Amino acid sequence: MDKLSEAFKALLKEEKFGSQSEIVTALQDQGFENINQSKVSRMLSKFGAVRTRNTKMEMVYQLPNELGVPTTSSPLKNLVVDIDHNDLLIVVKTSPGAAQLIARLLDSIGKSEGILGTIAGDDTIFITPTRGTDIDDLMQTVRTLFESSF
Repeated sequence: MDKLSEAFKALLKEEKFGSQSEIVTALQDQGFENINQSKVSRMLSKFGAVRTRNTKMEMVYQLPNELGVPTTSSPLKNLVVDIDHNDLLIVVKTSPGAAQLIARLLDSIGKSEGILGTIAGDDTIFITPTRGTDIDDLMQTVRTLFESSF
């Protein structure tokens, strides 16, 4: 791994950078002169970083568990507050700041289980089923993932 990537990951582990411009400034302070916001944006995507709440309840960029995808046996399942649906979409409500991590888990399950994709905000996830997937069946799959009684 190159020095820029190592420095980038080390900064995110500090859990104190709430904007891409703060990350750019911190990297420039470390001597990376050719860094800009678009490069930081690409690196955030490349490493799977998400904005979530740190222990001080500040919104910051973080790397989820050394770039690993969370599993249903992790404490993340405890962050799901509600699951509901209409005829087209499933909506998952989470604790504030947890939606992107939960969506990452759902996206890792993917098409084989009937999930075409997800869109996550701060505390809400929209799940779109694959073509031909029964919404009630997918709803049950999602509920089972989180062992909930919603």
